[in-house]
This record gives sequence, structure tokens and C-alpha cells, in this order.
Amino acid sequence: MNTTGSAANGGLHLTPFRGLRYVPERVGSLAAVTSPPYDVVVRPDGVHHLESADPHNIVRLILPQAATTEARHRQAADTLHAWLSDGVLAADAEPALYVYEQRKGDLLQRGLIGALELTTPAEGIVLPHEDVIPHVVEDRASLMRTTAANLDPLLLTYRGNGTATGATAVIERTALRAPLLATTTEDGISHRLWSVTDPAALAEVADDLGRHQALIADGHHRWATYLRLREEHPTPGPWNYGLVLLIDTARYPLQVRAIHRLLNRLPVADALTALDDTFRVRTVDGPLPAALDALADAASEGNAFLLTGGGTGPFHLIDRPAPDLLARTIPADRPEAWRTLDATVLHAALIDDIWRVPDTPEDITYIHDAEAAVAQAERRGGTAVLMHPVHEEVVRDLARQGVTMPRKSTSFGPKPATGLVLRSLDVD
Repeated sequence: MNTTGSAANGGLHLTPFRGLRYVPERVGSLAAVTSPPYDVVVRPDGVHHLESADPHNIVRLILPQAATTEARHRQAADTLHAWLSDGVLAADAEPALYVYEQRKGDLLQRGLIGALELTTPAEGIVLPHEDVIPHVVEDRASLMRTTAANLDPLLLTYRGNGTATGATAVIERTALRAPLLATTTEDGISHRLWSVTDPAALAEVADDLGRHQALIADGHHRWATYLRLREEHPTPGPWNYGLVLLIDTARYPLQVRAIHRLLNRLPVADALTALDDTFRVRTVDGPLPAALDALADAASEGNAFLLTGGGTGPFHLIDRPAPDLLARTIPADRPEAWRTLDATVLHAALIDDIWRVPDTPEDITYIHDAEAAVAQAERRGGTAVLMHPVHEEVVRDLARQGVTMPRKSTSFGPKPATGLVLRSLDVD
């Protein structure tokens, strides 16, 4: 891995690496071996669907199935080793940065995949905006430690000047060439990947990115995992870097979506009864898209949430929280933008105070897709709490202030497909 330069210079230091990629002749199709990020896969249905798509689907590495944590992660490491030995995966011949493109209809997103030098939040180079769940960090750390691999890139954003200069110029020149790979996944998104090895182009990227800071759009737990594993490997080397996808959102704006909550042990009738005039409650008509439109209208005027027990409804729109409830439950020592976030009000006023739901995996499941949240609520007899997304600039402004949002507050996308390029710390 090329380690010329340093994040200590005050900006981003993205370095080439020898990517591990599927050998097309050894798999059914590239689309069949990819997966969404591990925390987007709805378990167990999603895992089973992906495992059946191809015996070499990447989900067998990112979400291995076994009786214990240790067994799961050892299984992933053994599977990775077997795929490398059998030629299912192979390392590229020379270190590269990778231009990655996603396209669907009017959507076009391009960025650079590389190994980013790790920095702490205090250094102000990579800015987190959400808190993390300790047990998830521990699980990801164990998996990375056992496999000695970064199996999927984090999604980071930075703000260029909106023109095709610097790293963006390299990306757009590279995208004119024939790609290393091209595939279309079942969600209709087409993916293309190119390698960048030319020293002049790499220097152009390094000079540009060295002037920027980045926001973690998706992957807070994996970034925290990278930092933890760096502490375990203090000698300079591959553990000082982590696999990321960097997107210039001035050139390629991301979509920002909400992450919904499923309260597994709280029936919707009990959730509504407990509100006791602390929120305005209205029943809204389905189907789900119409109910989400009603949520968007209410959210334009303040905090609002959509509750349902699943199926075709009914959907219950709750908004206009009582001022005395907010005064009693929301910490007063935070910026106003943080105090008025839907996620802040949901967790402080509703989940912690009114519903008293423990923040454990058994009680709360975080689901990116509204339809999946509704379906799981019906299956489990719980309550789906559907949310409205936060604007990107609110997220970025809070991150610059060093203020973290409640965990799982936002979902930026489209997210990179997992399985197109991996990073082995042994190869690197």
C-alpha cells in the first residue's frame, strides 16, 4: 500500500491498495454474489435470500451463520481463506484506487474507493455524526480481527467546489474507459468499477483530498471498529487504514433517508395508550406510501412519527409533542438543532420516558426500509415507528460542532454494494 503523505497534514489521505475481487469465471454472476451492507440486510429472511442466490455470496463473510460469535467469525475467516485458495477471489496485481459508479434512472453517483488513513474525531478530518452501539462495534471488531479484512467500504462524503477538478476530474476521465467490471443488482442499480494506478492521477487525487474533511455518511460502527483495531496494532502498517468510498456531494448529491425503529415487544395498542395526550394522535389512511406522505406533511411543521402494527394499517400519525414533555426529557445543554431532531425526541421523550423500552437488540430493531419495518411489526406483534429523513446540511453542521446525533438517525445512499472490492490486511 502506498503510504506517501499523511493525514497529519490536515486533510484526507486516501491510499491505493490491492483489491480483492471475485473472479467472474468462478461465480454465477457478479450481481448474485453482492449484498447490501450488513446492517441493511433484514435478518433472517435477507440472509437466506442472499445465501441462496449463489454459494459464494458475500453475505457468508459479512453475516456468517453459526451458534456462537466466535464460531461465526472463525467460519467467515475460513470461508475467505477457502475462496482465495480456490481462486474464487483474487488480489489485483498492483495497488490502485477504484472509481466506483452507481446509476439508476436519473440517479448517478461516482466516487473513489481506497484505504483511508485513520484519524480520531478530535483531529477534525473525518467527522462522525451519530453515536454507536458498543456491542455492534465489538462484533464488527471481532469479525475484522478474525478475517484480517475490510469486507465492505464505509460511505464518506466531502464537499468539493462542484466542478470537475482534482479528484473529481480523475473520476470523470476514468469513467470514459472500459470498466473492470459492470453488473446490475436486483434493485435495478447498475454498478461499474475502474482502477486508477497512474502516478500522476494518484498525485492529483492526493493533492485535492488533502484539502478536505469528510463526513461519515454510513458506517459509524465500522469506523469505530477501525479505530479500535488500530489501537491494537500501534506499529504503522495496514491497520492504520480502513476501506472507504469517498463521494463529493457537491458534484454527486446523496439521497438521505430515515432509519425506522421496530419496538419488538410493544404492541401498537399499548404504545398509543401510553401517550396519554402527550402527542396529537390521528389515524391516516394507507397504503404505506400515502401514510408516508402524511408523515412528510406533518414533519414539515415539527416532530412527527408514524406508528403501525403492520399489514395494511391502520397507521397512526403522532405529532405536536407537549412542550412540558420536551422541557422535561430533552437535555437543555445541546444545540437547538440537536434538541429538535426527530431521533432526539423519539428516544428521549417516547422510547425512554413514555414507553420505557430498553435500548437492547431484543427490544429495538433498526430497519432502513419502511416496508420491511411494517412487515416485521406484523410478524412480531410489535410497533413500527416510521420516521422522516433529516437534511444533509443539518447533519454536517452538527458534525462540525462536534455534536453527535442519536445512533441510527440517518441513512445516506445509495450505499455501495458489498462484494465488488474487498481489502485484505494480509495482502495489503
